[in-house]
Amino acid sequence: MAHHALASQESYNPNHLLDILLGKMQLKNDAALSRMLEVAPPVISKIRHHRLPVGASLLIRMHEVTGMSIRDLRDLMGDRRTKYRLSDAQGRPKPEEKAAQQAAAAAAQQQQQQPQQQKSEATSSDQSSSSGNYAH
Repeated sequence: MAHHALASQESYNPNHLLDILLGKMQLKNDAALSRMLEVAPPVISKIRHHRLPVGASLLIRMHEVTGMSIRDLRDLMGDRRTKYRLSDAQGRPKPEEKAAQQAAAAAAQQQQQQPQQQKSEATSSDQSSSSGNYAH
């Protein structure tokens, strides 16, 4: 049985949250709760058996349906974390992606410089050829 990181908190009890929601919305069972939250019934079952954490999207849906604050919902399930930290690796491009981005930026910069060089060459050749065509 795979446990998620939040399950390691001693106070974490998603069943308490689900039971409170059942009572608050006057629902008879988890199937009715799943319909109200617009999730598949196995999602509620997996949460009850600690195989799936209460994710952000489900927490937001609970907030929308009940009007309870996210903080209150998190407190009801025993989530006492005050901050969510991302690892340093998350959000950073992979080394090969970074190299590809740098190569693309260099190519774009080179393309921008080519029209400018061609324009300046054309202007200088126009000036040299036009001065020889006129009689002074």
